[in-house]
Amino acid sequence: MKLFLEIHNDLPQQGPGDDECTVKALNVILNHLSKPKQDDFHRDDFQILDIGCGPGRQSIALAKEINCKIIAVDNHQPFLDEVNKRASENGLADKIITLNQPMDSLSIEKQGFDVIWSEGAIYIMGFENGLNNWKAFLKPISFIAVTEISWFTDSPNDEVRKFWQDNYPAMKTIDENINIINKSGYSLLESFRLPSSSWIDNYYNPIEKRITGLRLKYKDDHDALVFFDDYYKEIDMFKKYSESYGYVFYIMKLK
Repeated sequence: MKLFLEIHNDLPQQGPGDDECTVKALNVILNHLSKPKQDDFHRDDFQILDIGCGPGRQSIALAKEINCKIIAVDNHQPFLDEVNKRASENGLADKIITLNQPMDSLSIEKQGFDVIWSEGAIYIMGFENGLNNWKAFLKPISFIAVTEISWFTDSPNDEVRKFWQDNYPAMKTIDENINIINKSGYSLLESFRLPSSSWIDNYYNPIEKRITGLRLKYKDDHDALVFFDDYYKEIDMFKKYSESYGYVFYIMKLK
């Protein structure tokens, strides 16, 4: 955990993603509201719950687009401190409230949120478990938008299949995830793949830069070097096989 935090602390974001995809997913929801205008968000009771917010890249992007309250939840206080810092720097402190809680045991208002947002974090709960668990916090007319790593093919190369079988055996195809969405009581509004740039430019490049420095710091620590090599292997997998898998944005409405 110490090495993990040394890699990830102070990075711009904790997983693949970008503001353009966040706004695109938000617009899917706006277009399904009766009044798909920003004026619809001048309501004091409209709330978004951003679960597993990390340092809040998407929280800030949402707050810039709409006028509502955003509750940004994570269980790592340094990430939440970064959210608060970024919100203040962008003049958004009155829109974003941070909350330090684990996503699998949230102590917040039931049926209190119009939208649940989670980029790159639902895998911690498990896709199906997260959708079912978080349903309790949604108002009767509400939406969920999440990103989940997904197979783009039923027959990936053996090398990449084994890598993800070892690292995230629950990973499913897009069609399998859509079936889970329907079974869990939601209607899929739209899904789309995140571009490779949201992996390479926004996530992997900063990690590689960080690890380059840490390898010098831990040059005599064999276990640390092995840990860093695992990151390089993941990055190499994506560069070789990005046509076979990636993050998908799933935007859905509660039935």
